[in-house]
Amino acid sequence: MSAPDAGGVRDTPALAPVRVLPAGPHALLVELADGEHAEAFHAELLRRRERGELPGVREIVPAARTVLLDGILEGTGGRTPGERASGARERFARDLASWRVEPPRREGREPVEIPVVYDGPDLDEVAALWGVPAGEVAALHSRTAFRVAFCGFAPGFGYLTGLPERLHVPRRTTPRTRVPAGAVALAGPYTGVYPRPSPGGWQIVGWMPDPGALWDPAREPAALLAPGTPVRFVAVGAGDSPAGDSPVGDSPVGA
Repeated sequence: MSAPDAGGVRDTPALAPVRVLPAGPHALLVELADGEHAEAFHAELLRRRERGELPGVREIVPAARTVLLDGILEGTGGRTPGERASGARERFARDLASWRVEPPRREGREPVEIPVVYDGPDLDEVAALWGVPAGEVAALHSRTAFRVAFCGFAPGFGYLTGLPERLHVPRRTTPRTRVPAGAVALAGPYTGVYPRPSPGGWQIVGWMPDPGALWDPAREPAALLAPGTPVRFVAVGAGDSPAGDSPVGDSPVGA
């Protein structure tokens, strides 16, 4: 087996093959086997862009099992004038499909710490699903090493992975019409922190006392929880639920 190069790509497959699809005239959608593969592929794209190897790609957007490459110019993927002729995007797509990316690296970055008051309205329900007393939910959740897999839903909302499969929980049967900013909630394999009030169907286990840090347009990057960021939740004392926010709305969301 060949040793990986500086970009983390082997000559032999390390993860499952990918599927590359056109997405409009200037984008490609890369479909991957699972979230881990998507995270690794996204990291490899960022490494190559930092090395100047993707000059024609304007935006790289990771999701649960896909990565979107948008703003692809006709010259992308070509090293000679002939290669930069028409059809360069198709050649670039074939090149992407041939990549064999190693599993995601876990660099020793310091995690972003998110304080949480673990007194959410779904705490008892989550405890029952986990088969533990309600008082143990905070300990199990806060000692888990999380990582932001991708962002979506609302500016600053990160989908965090890390919980073992036995601690995955379903969404609520009836979504809430209003979830306050700062709500720390679970759904499937993900944990999320709501950066602003919105409807939502995740199981709320607690609150981040000051959610304003999650999204700051004056900061670069604006999102505190950017893809690839390690995260640790820290249990803090009660009495610091979202200040000045209105209560959770439990009435059904309209169609």
